[in-house]
Amino acid sequence: MNVEYQKYIDVIDRWIVNRSKTVILAFLVLTLILSAGLGMTATDSGTSQFTEGVPAQEAFDDVNDNFEQQPFTEGTGTTTLIQQEQNVLAKQSLVSMLKAQHRLEQRPSQHVAGTNSFAQIVAQTLDSEATTTEAQIRTLEGAGRSEVKQTTREILEQQPSTAGLLSNDLNRKDPSASATLATVTHQVEGLSSGSSAGTQGTSPLTPIQQEAEFVVGSVGSDITVFGSGLISAELSSVISDSLILVIPAATLLIFIFLVIAYRDPFDLLVGLICIGMTMVWTFGFMGWANIPFTQMLITVPPLLLAIGIDFGIHAVNRYREERVEGINPTESMETATDQLLPAFFIVTGTTVLGFAANLVSDLGPIRDLGLVAGIGIIFTFLIFGIFLPALKLFVDTKREKYNLPSFSIAPLGSEDSSTGKVLSVGVTIARRGPYVFFALILISTAVMGAYGTGIDTRFTTEDFLPPEESPDYVDNLPDAIAPSEYTVTKNINFLEDKFESSDSDTVTVFIKGELQRDSRLEELYRINSDPPDSFVESGSRADATSILSVINQYKRTSPEFAALVNRNDINDNGVPDKNLGRIYKELFSSSYADRAGSYITEDYSSTRIVYSVKSDASQEEVTADTQMVADRMRMSATATGSVVVTKAVSDVIAESAYISLALAILASAVFLLIAYWILEQRPGLGIANLVPILLTIAALAATMRYLDIPFNVLTGTTLSIGIGLGIDYSAHLVHRFSEEYRGSVELYDALAVSVRGTGGALAGSMLTTTSGTGVLVLAIVPILGQFGLLIALSVLYSFVASVLTLPTTLVMWKRGGDHLKKYRIIS
Repeated sequence: MNVEYQKYIDVIDRWIVNRSKTVILAFLVLTLILSAGLGMTATDSGTSQFTEGVPAQEAFDDVNDNFEQQPFTEGTGTTTLIQQEQNVLAKQSLVSMLKAQHRLEQRPSQHVAGTNSFAQIVAQTLDSEATTTEAQIRTLEGAGRSEVKQTTREILEQQPSTAGLLSNDLNRKDPSASATLATVTHQVEGLSSGSSAGTQGTSPLTPIQQEAEFVVGSVGSDITVFGSGLISAELSSVISDSLILVIPAATLLIFIFLVIAYRDPFDLLVGLICIGMTMVWTFGFMGWANIPFTQMLITVPPLLLAIGIDFGIHAVNRYREERVEGINPTESMETATDQLLPAFFIVTGTTVLGFAANLVSDLGPIRDLGLVAGIGIIFTFLIFGIFLPALKLFVDTKREKYNLPSFSIAPLGSEDSSTGKVLSVGVTIARRGPYVFFALILISTAVMGAYGTGIDTRFTTEDFLPPEESPDYVDNLPDAIAPSEYTVTKNINFLEDKFESSDSDTVTVFIKGELQRDSRLEELYRINSDPPDSFVESGSRADATSILSVINQYKRTSPEFAALVNRNDINDNGVPDKNLGRIYKELFSSSYADRAGSYITEDYSSTRIVYSVKSDASQEEVTADTQMVADRMRMSATATGSVVVTKAVSDVIAESAYISLALAILASAVFLLIAYWILEQRPGLGIANLVPILLTIAALAATMRYLDIPFNVLTGTTLSIGIGLGIDYSAHLVHRFSEEYRGSVELYDALAVSVRGTGGALAGSMLTTTSGTGVLVLAIVPILGQFGLLIALSVLYSFVASVLTLPTTLVMWKRGGDHLKKYRIIS
């Protein structure tokens, strides 16, 4: 080891073995300070956090702010009532819906500003003076069944747009439908028009809609309350329910494996104290740094457990290797920390780089995950690399002083143990056929990597919601930990199945420019010709709604306005070419002002065009075609709409995944080269360190594609995180090998000792980590289950790859170095 570097290790060693009480006290004080941040941690469970900063979303927000016509202004929110009956158009069902609306109106706490339903339309058609829900109820109750049916039939014939409030199984001739929707608008102080579920884990509409469930339930009809407030509540509760399920299961499994690994209650207690401190430090830091707790950060505790347990087992195991030789505790600990601190430093550096690679993501929650996890790993290094040895030495000293009982101090993976024999398989392969096996490693990595490039990318709100049907194991849980009954996903699926979704069948081009300039409307007209394949056509043009649609509507009702347009239509195509400012002014001073305001701002600086798209067109096709249309504009134009935003986020996820992976590999390679050059003057060991990691990443990517697990906001981080966790295993083995392979020690003897000694600790760490992270499959949210599975697999693959392939890789490193020396390429 480099002497200059060793002196710093010696300083830390002396503090650990000679001033253990001071070290322990200092860490306890830091724990107390950071614990104060636990109460400052907020929660953000919404999905809007993933679209912040995405250009398509910003344009979508601008469209909503400038053009979406609401019956009420700033400070309003809506609740949807979903009624399901054998026939919601039957007289009694219509009355039940009106009663639900009326009872909500009578509750001051509901702040009802207005309601809208098909039942209201029927009642007001029967009696135009029935302007209140109370009067509408009387009107319907006084009407005959045949009269109600005939009125309903006439409404559907004369006002076809009202069918949008009814399910798609509507029978128009003999009016009947199995479901209908009503909208309740609430005037709520402090609620912005852009409020959505998930702001800091709650929505101002949450208590209103929860109360609405109780009120509507008193009607006695099958009416369900649905809205952003209830979505927000379920997004929040699903986090706590997932933690309630995951933490006890992880704790139990980890405890069992730690008992097996440590086989000593004192060592077990020391390890658990360090794990607890790591959590307090990390989440206390989040509070001090004002980083909210999101769904993604549920993954941090299992990840820190993975690294912490690994460090703990290695520290205790290496210490025991010295103790079984009869060496006293102080010298044993000094030897253990002298060897492990550099290894821990390498592991920490590469792991932090793996997480930090996510800081380049354009998605804020992914950046937060990279930051919090990276800081947590540094805390883990400090606690398990310095505090644990000091506490372990202090405890063992007291045990000897007070003659406390001594338990097993045998290290894992000793030479004669069955574990040691199994772990030595890789050494045997390296001894007998390294060239063939190394070629097989390279070919396997290439094949699996190529197959893994076909991973799909998806982003949907449903990723963060509980499944419609709870897993079977949930039904068998005690009431104390059983999760809540979730309804949001069921309601979303019902709405998608039963009602036409105009939002998903349209896209928008948002345009900015000086729209009063000559020929601007001609440009809007021009881009609608020759529509792309995914757009619905009307004649040879795109089926679009814009300010031109409003102009044409007003022309049909106003001869004066029609004459004004015609005078300014140079090429006689119905589109005015000049004096546009006057045309807009006339439009905004007419009864069509509200409609005009839906498509152009009053300062004539922004407009939108809404296109109908084919329902069977893919997300990729719709997005590409909308962008192509936007690119036709000479003015600034942005493709947007829910489909485009979703695709944009999916693209960011995929881009982040691959960029983070590339950065993690590159940064880890550079770090390992420098680290091994400084520590051992053997930079080539850094490259050898990467071989099993590349195999692991390729296998993980291939597994994702085979199991049809897509890149989403969480699984998209697994490849770069897999590097951070995987290098943990190879770095420990390579560093132990570099320590053993010195002087006259034979190559294969050094490999055998390294694999049996460090490999034993790695086996214990792998079992504990895979169980600790694997329990995320119990989380209610499917996205967390996928992430837990992938992290557990990455740890398993890393362990197997390290134990099996590193001996062969190190043999190739040694022989390659010998060849270079032979031909005097290196000295």
